[in-house]
Amino acid sequence: MSEAALADVKVLDLMWAIAGPAATRMLADYGATVVRVESTTRTDICRTVAPFHELPPEPESAVVFHNMNAGKRMITLDLATPAGREVLLDLVRWADVVTEAYSAGTMRTLGFDYEALRAVNPSLIMLSTCLMGQTGPLASYAGFGNLAHSITGFGALCGWPDRAPAGPFGAYTDYIAPRFSAAAILAALDHRRRTGEGQHIDLAQAEAAIHFLGPAMLDYTVNGRVWAAAGNADRDAVPHGVYPAAGDDRWVAIAVRDDAEFAALAAVLGDPALTRDPRFATAEARHAHVEALDAVVAAWTTARDPHEAEAALQAAGVPAAVVAGSADLCADPQLVHREHVRWLTHPTYGTTPVENARSRLSRTPAAVAGAAPTLGRDNHEVLEAILGYDADRITDLVAAGALG
Repeated sequence: MSEAALADVKVLDLMWAIAGPAATRMLADYGATVVRVESTTRTDICRTVAPFHELPPEPESAVVFHNMNAGKRMITLDLATPAGREVLLDLVRWADVVTEAYSAGTMRTLGFDYEALRAVNPSLIMLSTCLMGQTGPLASYAGFGNLAHSITGFGALCGWPDRAPAGPFGAYTDYIAPRFSAAAILAALDHRRRTGEGQHIDLAQAEAAIHFLGPAMLDYTVNGRVWAAAGNADRDAVPHGVYPAAGDDRWVAIAVRDDAEFAALAAVLGDPALTRDPRFATAEARHAHVEALDAVVAAWTTARDPHEAEAALQAAGVPAAVVAGSADLCADPQLVHREHVRWLTHPTYGTTPVENARSRLSRTPAAVAGAAPTLGRDNHEVLEAILGYDADRITDLVAAGALG
C-alpha cells in the first residue's frame, strides 16, 4: 500500500468540541501526525456530551469525543505555567499547521496569535475557526452551532408555517464547517509547498454553512421574495413529505419530481387511475390538492413496514427512503459495505465505535490509526520522541506542574 497522503504533515491541534476537531480528524485519517493539546483543568466540552459508554459519565467515556479525535496523539499542558508555554512553543516549531477554535481574540490574549507563533516558525500555517470569524461587529460572540444555524437563517426555514421555528437537528454548522477547514488547510499546504509561505486562515463557521442558503438569499436579493418554513413541502416535488408507516414512530420519506414518477407511484399504490384524476393529473394540480394527495399516500404507507414501502417504491423508480434511526443506520447494508462504523480497541472500554473516513483515495486510502487518546496518554511520547526532551527535562516539567 502507498504511503498515506499526509504522512509528512504535522498538526498541532488546539481545538475542542466538534467543528474544530472534526477537521483535524480528517487530516489524521490520511496520515497526518496530529498532536492534540488539552488541559486536565479545562477539558473538552465533548467529554460531557452523551452518549457515554457507562453511567455516571466520566471524561473518557463520551463516544462523541472518541469519534472526533480518533487517530490523534495527546499531550496535557497547563498554559498558565511558564514551562507549559515553552512546551507549546516547541510544538509550534515542530508543526506545519496549528489549529485553534477559541473565541476570537483568545489566542492573542494568551500571547499565541499568528504573529507571535510565526516569530518562532516563519512558514507556519495557522487555522483559526470560531463562530463568526476573527473580525467584525459579532466577532466576539462565542456560541455553538445551534446558535449559528439560527443567526444564519436556517432556523426560520425549518419547521411548519403555523408553528415556532424548529431549526435543523443539533449543532448544524459544526458538521458543515470542518469540511471547509480541512480543505482550506490542504490549500494552504499546497501554497506553502510551491512558495515556502505560511498563512493565517480565518474561517467563520457561520459563513461556511450559510452558502447552503444561497438560493434563498438570491431569491431575496434578485426578486425580493423571503422564503419561510414550509414543513416537508417542496416548491417543485409533489407529493413530497414524510409519511407514517406501520410500527411505533416509523416513517418513510417520498419525493415525486415529475409526471413519470407520479405514474410510477400511482402504480405502486395500486391505483393507476390517480394520474387521470383532475386533482392530480399535473404537478400544478397536485400542489393545489396536496392535502388530499398526502392522505392517499399515507393510507398506503400506514399499512406497510417502512422498509417494505421503501423497497417497493424504489423498485418502481420513486425516490423513497426509510426515516432511519440509530439501529437502522448500524444495519444499513450500504453503510455496512462501506465499513462506515469502525470498532476500535479502547484501553478502558474494550472497544469503541467511531465513524470511518468519508472519502476513499484509490492510491492513498484513509485509515483510522486508533482510538481517541485518553487525557495525557501520549505525554511521554510527545516530549521524548517528537520534541527530543531528555528524562531530566521531562521530570522537571512534571515537578513544575506543566503537564496538567
